[in-house]
Parts: sequence; C-alpha cells; structure tokens
Amino acid sequence: MTTAPRPLRRLSVPVRPRRPRAAVTAVVVTAVLAVVHVIAWNTTEMSLGALVDGWHGMASFVSEAFPPRLDLSVLRSSADAALVTLWIGLLGTTLSIPPSLLLALLAARGVAPSAVVQQTARSLLSFLRSVPDVVFALVFVTAVGLGPFPGVLALVVHNVGVMGKLWAEAIEDADPGPSRALRSAGAGRVQTALHALLPTVTPRLAGLLLYRLDVNVRASLILGLVGAGGIGFLINQSIKLFRFDEMLTHILVVLVLIIAVDQLSAAVRRRLT
Repeated sequence: MTTAPRPLRRLSVPVRPRRPRAAVTAVVVTAVLAVVHVIAWNTTEMSLGALVDGWHGMASFVSEAFPPRLDLSVLRSSADAALVTLWIGLLGTTLSIPPSLLLALLAARGVAPSAVVQQTARSLLSFLRSVPDVVFALVFVTAVGLGPFPGVLALVVHNVGVMGKLWAEAIEDADPGPSRALRSAGAGRVQTALHALLPTVTPRLAGLLLYRLDVNVRASLILGLVGAGGIGFLINQSIKLFRFDEMLTHILVVLVLIIAVDQLSAAVRRRLT
C-alpha cells in the first residue's frame, strides 16, 4: 500500500537587509574625491594661467638646448659619466641583497622567530624606506666627500628598506605547503627557509630585484645632482653654466642608458617566467 506524498511546506524567505544602493555609493565616493582634489589643487597653488604666461621662458630654454652638442669630447665625457651612473645603480642594488633578504625573513609573518622581532624588522624597514635616498646621499657626502661612493651608500641603505618590504610580502604570499612538510619532518626554521621557502619564491624575488635595479639606475641620476657623481652631476653642471646644448646631450645619453637597462631587465624577466 502506497502512502500519499506529503504536501510541500512553504518556507518563508528571510528579508534581505537593505544596503545602500550602488548609485548612492558612487555619488558619495565621487563627491569625496572631488572635494579632496579641490583641496589639493588649492594647497599646491595650481594655476594653468601661470603656465600659459610662462611659455616664453620654456620656449627660450628649449631653443637654447637645440641642437644638442655632439662634439666627441662631450660625448666621451657623457658616456663615461653614464657608465658611472650605471655602476652606482648596480652596486646600490646588489650590495643591498644580503641585508634586504635577512630583514625580509625577519619581517615576514610565519617566518620571524617572534612577534617582537617581526615588528622591529618592519619598523627598521619603514624607517629606511621613508627617508629619501637624496637625504641619505647628502648625509654620506658630508661624511666621505663628493663622488660616486656616497651615491652607492645612499642607494644601498634606501634600497634595503624598499626591497626588504617587497621581499617580505612575497615571502608571506608563498605557498606554505613545502614549508609545512619540512617542519612536520622535524626541520628547523633555517632549514625550512633555505630548502623550502626560498626556492619557492626565488623567481619572484629575482623579478623584484630587477625592478629595483631599473629604479636605482634612474635614482642614481638624481643623486648626481647633489654631488654623488655620475651623469647627473654633468647635467647639473651644464645647467649652472648655461650650456643647455650640452645638457640635452647628457639627457639623450641617459635616455639610451635607461632603454638599454629596460630591455635587459625585460629579457631576464622573460627567462625567469
């Protein structure tokens, strides 16, 4: 004997809480951004009229710079200074690798031996990152004098803060599986970091390192303006002597240098991926 099917029960659908509509949210966000931009515009004294009125000075500056001076002596000194700029950026990047890696491991969650060590390492990285490399260059220039050496020191110190922070975030985002497997097998923190963690994140760390090399080569140009050597020093000297044609020559050489570094970094990144 078959039993009749039970009637279906109607369940009440819970009332969804009302949320602000997307249009209202968009209007509020747009209004806040508009107010912030108005404040920023007034605070920075932006004036398109002043820019238009000053076009005569800009035109005179550009006309005095063209054509660039392509004498062999100028090109030779510019090329030599560009190589010095490249070496400053290179050493400022490579010499910062050991302290950056050490601080990155100490600042990464799940890798640092304690919360106190982690916060201390993060605070140190924040300090080194917050002080501009130009300020470090001025400090080292007063200590060791003018030349490329203070530029290298400034880049090393500042780059430790930046690269240590980037590497710490990359380590925190790494796959925890290999590290957990080694820890369950009885491996210590150092063994886990060397044999499981670092091999996993090495391609990303290398990519970030190449990015910082590109940035440091550009930064070494700015450091030359404060006496840290390189082609930035020649550009500053040409401006002070009103030799704008030589200045344009140095800028063109810098352009060639930056393009070459970009292409080299891109080629290495493609091989790493």
